[in-house]
Order: sequence, then structure tokens, then C-alpha cells
Amino acid sequence: MAPLCRSLSSLVKRTECLRRVGVFSSFQQDLPEHPIRSGWWKRNFRAVSCGGAAFQPLLQQPGAKTCAASVSSSSSEGRDTAERLWSVYNETKKQTEVISTSSVDPDIIFANNEMSLRDIEIYGFDYDYTLAFYSSQLHTLIFDIARDILINNHRYPEGLRKYEYIPNFAVRGLHYDVQKGLLMKIDAFHYIQLGTVYRGLHPVPDEEVIAMYEGSHVPLEIMSDFYGKSTHGHTMKQFMDIFSLPEMTLLSCVNDFFMRHNIDYEPVHLYKDVKEAIRDVHVKGIMYRAVEADIEKYICYGEQSHAVLKKLSAHGKKMFLITNSPFDFVDHGMRYIVGKDWRDLFDVVIVQADKPSFFNDRRKPFRRVTDKGVLLWDRIHRLDKGQIYKQGNLYEFLRLTGWRGSKVLYFGDHIYSDLADLTLKHGWRTGAIIPELRKEIKIMNTPEYVHMMTWLQALTVLIEQMQAHRDPATQAVVEEWIKEREAMKPQTKDIFNAQFGSLFRTYHNPTYFSRRLSRFADIYMASISCMLNYDLQHTFFPRRTPLQHEAPFWPEQSSSGLGLSAPSSPLAPQDRSTV
Repeated sequence: MAPLCRSLSSLVKRTECLRRVGVFSSFQQDLPEHPIRSGWWKRNFRAVSCGGAAFQPLLQQPGAKTCAASVSSSSSEGRDTAERLWSVYNETKKQTEVISTSSVDPDIIFANNEMSLRDIEIYGFDYDYTLAFYSSQLHTLIFDIARDILINNHRYPEGLRKYEYIPNFAVRGLHYDVQKGLLMKIDAFHYIQLGTVYRGLHPVPDEEVIAMYEGSHVPLEIMSDFYGKSTHGHTMKQFMDIFSLPEMTLLSCVNDFFMRHNIDYEPVHLYKDVKEAIRDVHVKGIMYRAVEADIEKYICYGEQSHAVLKKLSAHGKKMFLITNSPFDFVDHGMRYIVGKDWRDLFDVVIVQADKPSFFNDRRKPFRRVTDKGVLLWDRIHRLDKGQIYKQGNLYEFLRLTGWRGSKVLYFGDHIYSDLADLTLKHGWRTGAIIPELRKEIKIMNTPEYVHMMTWLQALTVLIEQMQAHRDPATQAVVEEWIKEREAMKPQTKDIFNAQFGSLFRTYHNPTYFSRRLSRFADIYMASISCMLNYDLQHTFFPRRTPLQHEAPFWPEQSSSGLGLSAPSSPLAPQDRSTV
């Protein structure tokens, strides 16, 4: 992300941000000069690279890839080479310790795709975790109710009542292998992040994971389907909903209980039972009634959502609400957030929409609902302001409203159910609400994180530059550096979450979640309140970060010299090295 990128570019100008920190010279003289290429660095790197004089021709040969073939093998020269390498190492580390950095504002809106608010005439919203934000106590409530349903309705062992919700166990976006009963994090290229595979509440050794999957790659045919579900032969389920955190934790706890007590069980049955118990918490209204009974305990940030709606209304923007939640639940929440006249702000309100089916199934007609929840049978010829409608489908919505294309911006927290079809099939602009951003940005702003990641990238470049030298002394030092780099990886994971790391990164690669986010969301933010920081003429520009083959020719990305702070997308590998 921006501050880390700026700190690295202050160490080395005109180099590839994060991947090539460039703590000492490239072998090629034709690259732009930077301060670190001269003086101490140049003298020592020349000396290390093939014994000073032997390295000089490389500076005159831009195409040179390897060191001179002949390297002295004497013990004294080997020791000299090792000493010089460690000298470069120590000076590099010293340089990374004094780099200054600025922090990222968690209230920034990040852009994956250029979008101007001046083009937006209609704003749409999901309800849960978009307008209504819930306290962590709601996850505890869902976990407890679903656990008790397993015991009371599915005859699971009474001993499960000893398990309580673990708030910081799972992160959103994880995959669950239904056949094997394993919870794991997968990257954008379908590789499992080793060290993040859990059976129950305990990690599975890397060797066992590699044996089960014949490596760490997950083939496309067993990955989750388009909406993250385990259907039609797909054995993986991806948990993309914030409401899924209690479900992942409950799955892990029940697996843990069975293993601890040596109970033989079928993982597929366990998954289906937990899934059904979680569904009952929602479908049977148990969670809804509990929240309505103590709304102050469960809903937070209401005044900020209200302020956004008032701002849009004051500028004459049309607004609509499409949610899967029932009317009574939404009405109680919106009365708490906005007031009893909340429906006056919306031109259309649709409840129990059954997303994502709402966006694809043309067969379901709209049905009007009275204030008391009574379903009316009359045919719907228009969608009137102040009325409540149930189900329906997007195609009928488009026909009745005429709200089509890029003049519509819809906000939601579920990458698949809320955003995917809208951007792929209908050309709406989309905004993802990612509450986890606040915590991750707070961590990324810490000196500990900035220094750790800067040094990790600098160390990576030391290894990358020196691996071509095959003399024993150099190889011995490089092996030590590789060991240090490998030892740092768990630290960069654990700083976010001890079990699964960041929502956005698996070491260097983006997560599968990040890949979907960058594809289906034009913009994303920690909460809808971030909209208060921008006027409605603002254009969001994604930072144009270099592709890997463009990096050597790319101008410095930092805007700090101009006194500017341009937010960039944390999904670009060069801009954000969250693990």
C-alpha cells in the first residue's frame, strides 16, 4: 500500500516497488542512477560480485546475466567474499531501519477501476454490513444458537456446549474442503498457503497437506463454484460472507471435539449439519428476534450510515435498498439507524430478495408487503416510493425503473452475492464494503510492520541478485539469507491473524478473495461512512502500478515530493505486501 511503497521508493528510486527494492546496483549500467548505487554500495557490491575487477565488465554489458566463470576458490578469498556479502547485508538492513513512512488513512476509498461520482445518478445498498454494522457479539450469538441446534435437533454430543465462539480464529475468504474437513487459505493462483491449513482447531503439517493434495495446488475442478459454493462436484466451499465467521468457527470446533474423543465421523455429514444449523439461525428468524429485542447491543455505526443517506438525498440522488433480510428486521434496524421515516429516503425497497438468485432468475415476480407483513396478491406494474416489495428479480427491476448501466452504483459486503453479477452482466458500478480493512490498515501503519516488510523485500533482492554466483562462499551466505527469509514469513502472517494471516495476501501473492474483489468491485472501503469524505463530483483513480515487465522503465510512484497523498489499490502486488 502507499506508505510502504513510498518508504521503499525512498530507499531506491526508479526500481520495482516491493519486488525489487534495489538496495544495491542492478548489474546494468543503463538503469537510472540513484543515490544508493554510488559510494559505499557500489564499491562493496563490485567487490562481492566476482572480486571487484572481474565485476567491472558487467557494468559495461547491459545484457549480462551471470558472473564471470572463473572465481577464486582459495579459502582466504572465500572468507573475504563472505565478509563483503555480510557487510552489504548489514548496511542494507541499516538502511531499511531509518526509512521514514507516512500512514494510510483507513477512511480512504480505494479504486480498482476508474469511476466518477458525477456519473452516478442512482445509489443502491445492501442492508447487513452495508448500512447496518454489527458488533462482535452477534457472531457469538449465531455460534451459540447454531451449536445448540446441533445438540438439540441433530443429536450431536452434549460435550459441544463447552465450546465457545473464538473471535479471532478465522478470517473471511477461507476455503473449506468438505470431503477432508480442512479449512485453509488459497491464493489467486489456486495455491494453498502452507501453514494455514487447519483440521479442527489445530494446524495440519505441511508434509501432510502436500501428500493429500499431491502438492499445494488445488485444481479448478474441485475449487468452489462461481458463487463460492461446493456444488456440482466442487468439493471446496469458500466463505465470503461476514456472517460466515461463526460458521467456520463452529465447523472447526465440532471437528476438534470429534478428533479429541476419537469419534469416527463423516466430514460431509458434519459440513451439511453445521450449514443447516447456521441456516436455521437466519431462516427461522431466531437471530432476527434476538437482535430486535436488544438492538443497541448488536448494531453500531448507525449515525454514519444515516449521514451518507442524508447527503445523497440532499443532492437529489435516487436510492434503493435490496436485501435478503425480512422487512420486520430491516424496519427495526433502519428505525434505529435513521428514524421512523427511513423509507422516505428510498425510492424502492426490496426485502427477502434471495440474492444472488435475484440477479439471474427471471421467473420470480415482485410481491407487495404491507407494514404489518401481509403479502398482497395484486400484479406489480410499478415500484412506488414508500412501498415494500418482496423477492422479484433484477430484470423486472430494470424494466420497471429504467435504472441501467454505469449510472447505478450498488454497495454490498458480499463479493459474489452482491456484486459479481451486477458488474459482469449488467454494467452497474459496484462498491465493496470490507470492514476488515480498518484493522489491517492499522497494523500496516505500525513501524513494526513497515520495517519488517521493507527488510523482507530488501533481503529478497539480495538473494535474487546474488543467487547467480556459484562459488561456495557466496552460496553459503545466500543459503543463510534464504533461511532468514523463510523464518520471516510466519511473522508477516501472524501479525494479522495467527492462524490464517491477512484477508488480502498469502505471503507475496494476493488471496483468492483479493482476486475476486479486484474483479468485481470498482471501489472498496472499510465502511459506507467513507463516502462522507468525498464530494459527489469526485473521480476515483486506481494507481497505475507497473506490470512486472514494465518496472525497470517506470517512474517513481511516490507523490510525497509534491505534498500529495494519492490512495492506491492494495491489491496491486507492487503497492501492498500484506501477508
